[in-house]
Amino acid sequence: MSEYYNYIKSLHLIFVITWFAGLFYIPRLFIYHIEANLKLSPEKEILSKQLKLMTKRLWFIITWPSAVLAIFFAIWLLVIYPGWLTQPWMHVKLGFVLLLILYHLKNHQIFKRFQRDDIRYTSNYMRMWNEGATLILFAIVFLVMLKHTFNWIFGVVGIIVLGVLLMLGIKLYKRIRNKNPEA
Repeated sequence: MSEYYNYIKSLHLIFVITWFAGLFYIPRLFIYHIEANLKLSPEKEILSKQLKLMTKRLWFIITWPSAVLAIFFAIWLLVIYPGWLTQPWMHVKLGFVLLLILYHLKNHQIFKRFQRDDIRYTSNYMRMWNEGATLILFAIVFLVMLKHTFNWIFGVVGIIVLGVLLMLGIKLYKRIRNKNPEA
């Protein structure tokens, strides 16, 4: 079975990438939907209908299948190399994967609400929410690439600094956008 390792790993990485693509884009569509909801009729209804369709296609044609396949191939990799489950870095990685799955499920809940025009978030909140996938991605990639050489203190500080920088970037963008709505 180990002769198929590189094929399985490649498929796992492809579906992780497409899963993250969906997780990066779905909150953007939520933001557009929130902003469309603030417009006047008939523009509001036209945009809302189109955004619901785009979101539905992204969610069910790309994001959900990618999530399922990424997890399937990850499990297959662990079956091939069960010793990874004894590695501390893998325990931390699986914790972040669990966090990613919870993030995905929360996006599904938000998706269902938006499909019913039950909008409970501001566009600014959704911009911050969008960075959750970014933080998880950074954590997982660094864990996988650095494994045993990963210095936990620098890693935790790095994720916190990245989170702060992302939030500052969102605030800066909000200021720029308030001055120039076309930015």
